[in-house]
Order: sequence, then C-alpha cells, then structure tokens
Amino acid sequence: MADAQLLVGLDVGSTSIKAVVYRPDGTAIARGAVPTPTHYPKPGWAYFLAEELWDGCVTALRQALAEVDDPRAVVGVAVASIGESVVPIAADGTPTGEVVSWFDTRTRPQATWLDDVVGKDEIFRRTGLSLQPIFSLCKILWFKQERPEQFARTVKWLMVADYIAWRLSGEAVTDLSLASRSLAMNLHAFDWDRDMLAAAGISPDVLAPLASGCTRIGTVSADASRITGLPTTCAVSTGGHDHVCGAFAAGVVEPGQLLNSLGTAEAVFLAADAPLTDPEAGRQGYTQGAHVVGKRRYVLAGLYTSGACVTWVRDLLTAAGGEPPTYDALFAQAAAAPAGSLGTCFLPHLRLANPPYDDPKSRGTFVGLSWDVNQGALVRSVLEGIAFEGRRSLESLVAFPGVVPPTSCVAIGGGTRNALLMDIKATVMGIPVTVADAEEATALGAALLAGLGAGVYANVDAALSAMTYPRHDVAAVPEWSSIYERIYRDVYTAIYDRVAPLSHALVDIVSGEPA
Repeated sequence: MADAQLLVGLDVGSTSIKAVVYRPDGTAIARGAVPTPTHYPKPGWAYFLAEELWDGCVTALRQALAEVDDPRAVVGVAVASIGESVVPIAADGTPTGEVVSWFDTRTRPQATWLDDVVGKDEIFRRTGLSLQPIFSLCKILWFKQERPEQFARTVKWLMVADYIAWRLSGEAVTDLSLASRSLAMNLHAFDWDRDMLAAAGISPDVLAPLASGCTRIGTVSADASRITGLPTTCAVSTGGHDHVCGAFAAGVVEPGQLLNSLGTAEAVFLAADAPLTDPEAGRQGYTQGAHVVGKRRYVLAGLYTSGACVTWVRDLLTAAGGEPPTYDALFAQAAAAPAGSLGTCFLPHLRLANPPYDDPKSRGTFVGLSWDVNQGALVRSVLEGIAFEGRRSLESLVAFPGVVPPTSCVAIGGGTRNALLMDIKATVMGIPVTVADAEEATALGAALLAGLGAGVYANVDAALSAMTYPRHDVAAVPEWSSIYERIYRDVYTAIYDRVAPLSHALVDIVSGEPA
C-alpha cells in the first residue's frame, strides 16, 4: 500500500469521528472510526467534552494509519466538523467548560435577548443567518450569563474543527465556513462583525483569525505526531463545516448546483455568488454561509433531524430490554408497505421546525395513524416525511428572487445507502438525483482541502478533476408519483399550520411557561 503522497480527512460528526486516508484521486485506502461521545444531562441539552473529541480523533487516526505502509507519505491533513459548537479554551490551553452541542436548545433565552438587542432582520442582514438558539454566539452568551467564572477564564473560543487543528499544529485559526455559523461573522465582508460582537459584549480578541478553507496553518507538532502517528512534515490546513466540505467533494461550488447531504441532520445546499438579502428569508429560517473554497457562498435549507428521525423510530420500535432491529430489516419492512404508508404522514420536527418555518416550539407529528398501520408502514411514513420536508424547504427557498432553481441534485452522506429513501426522494423531489459514491464524502472534502493546503493540487478545479469515485443516478418511481404529489400538495403542506398551535401549547404546559 505504498503511495507517493497521501492525504487525511478527519470528520468530527454528531454520530461518529472518522479518519480516512486518501490517494490524491479520492480513493480511500485506510480508515478509522469511533462513536462521538455525547452527553445528555436533561431534555433539550446535549454536550461534548473537548478532551473526549480529541481522544476520539487520536484513536481514529491511529486506526487509519495502522493500515498504511508508510505514514510518512501523509503530506496533508484537515478537519471537517459539526458547526455551531464552540470550545472554550483557558490561557493554559485547557477547556474551561463543556462543548455545547450544535442541536442543544438551552440557549433560547440568549437568542431572545439578541432579538431584543439587535433584531432578527438586522442579524440576517449582517450574518446571513436566521436567528436560532443553536448558533455559536448564543452559546458564548449562555456561558457569559450562566457560567460567568468559566467565561472569565476563557481566552479563546474555537469551532470544533479548528480546535482539533489547533491540537494538531498549535495554531488557532477559524475557517470562514464555520465562522459563518456563529452569528459573529459578516457574510458580506468575510470578517468578524465587530458591531455584532459589541452588542453582545464579546471582545473580538477571544476569537481566532479567519481564513478560507485549504489555508495551510502549520505542520503537525512533535507532540501531536507522537500521539497520532502523523509525521511532523504533514501540513495542517483549515477544514470547515461538515456539510460544506461534503459539497466541495461532490463538486457543488457554482451557483445553481444543489447538494443534498444526508446525515444525522440533512442539508439542502445551494451554491451562491452573493448573499440573499430579503429579510423574509431569515424570518422563514433559511441560513447562509461561506463556502470552504474561495470567497464563495451558499444558501442552506434542510432538516435538523433526518437520519436522527430514522434512529429515533428504530429505537421507538425496540422492545424493552431487547436488541434493536437492524436498519436493513426495518427498511425491508418499509419497502413492503405501499406508497402513502396506509394513510400515515409524518412531520419530522423532532428538535424544532425546519425552514420555511422559524419555530423552535414545533414538534414531530404523525397524522393518519390507524389500526392497519404496521411497523413497516410507520417506518416508511418517516422516510416519506423526510422527503416531503426536504421538498418543502427547497421550494420555498427558490421562490426568492436571485436564487437559481436547480435542475438536478447531487446526494452524499450515510442516508444515500438507504435505497428506499433515495427512491422516495427522487420521486418526491421531481428532479434527477445523482448519488456521489465517494467514500465518506465529508472526510474527502477535508482531504481535498488538505491537498490544496499542502500543494498537492494546483487549484480547486484541479482537485475536483482528479476525483475518480463512481456516481449513480436514482430515478423516480412512476407508480408512486401521483400519490406522492397528491399527499404533498393536499396534506403535507397543511400539517404544520394545523398542528403548530397544539405543539406550542404542549411545549408551554410541559415547560411550565404561562399560557
């Protein structure tokens, strides 16, 4: 397995931490993976520990490099990660507190405070983001207001990928794609927004310098080399947000190109030249950000829970004390159920609403349950709900002026291995879907950034042209088209408006909020 040059992409995701070693043509030759250790102290709360994330990266790297004949052939490494989560660092380099998960909603009061102080429309105009509790600035404010001692000891806040790159190289730099998920970066200027930070009472000195993805920031330190097995000659480059790294690996960099990234969450990702400025887009929950290559941008729709919905329904159907059914078994049962799931429809709002609804109190809903609905129909209704929600999110986005409607879609991520889901999606979306069969597309995107930073590729076009991974097309299923179209138009698009008031009331009652 001797190679002249090798690249490593690290992917620190919600479910697992992966390290993959690639040849420059995108062929994966070695890999390692461990589960992402996540802590759930109470409903709505979730966090990571920085040392556990680093330990997971070390383990995954050592697993992968053990399969490589000569690890000295690794010339570059970069990290893709979940967005929004930030690591608080003390002057001595130790974490001052937990790494609040991207989907943790404890920060609703901080989002409300920012709305009062700055305003949702102004935040959208500056940052391109619809104000949501999940964004990094809300997490920093939570520490400031709820953990003042930890906040006072924090001298630097790093996004997760940047933290791992810092542990590898000793250099603290924040990638633009991750910074653009913070509520603290001006999407027009590609710089920290000092007015936003001043309004929040946060010093810009606690944030790292900004750089585009693929910027070489240093080399692997002697200590990191000893721990991970990476050579000290290996260049460390900035990586980026996991969905955006995946978009890069799939070649989605030009306006009008659509990526559907299917993981725990799901991104419906449109590359763009300029920010979307209509404040109504922010009011509907759409977000924007910086691409990992050049000073390009993107507009993001999608689902906060996609693969998470599938995991949830599997766990729900697991007998107490029993082994959970395999995904293959569940999907086989779902495939045996008819299109339309015997009259059951699922709204996939398990954490909060997805664009075009800006509603953190919305909740998931099954409509049409009956005695006839069996396990297969229930699982199929979840898959159909994911597809309907993706279409709803995209349709409302492309209605805004300046957004180029896509004519085709590239799909990546673990969800693409579910053939039934992809058939349903192709039928519901009504546009051609091509699955990019790159092994671990997010990690590959990080590896491409590593290759650019290390000088393996001359430019972005050369990097993408070097890829040899296969692709396959997914076609709509004609006999499903009519029923899915009727369910989407006559039922699905009406569910949220009908059930949202009831969801709000239940959330308020359970949380103890006054009526």
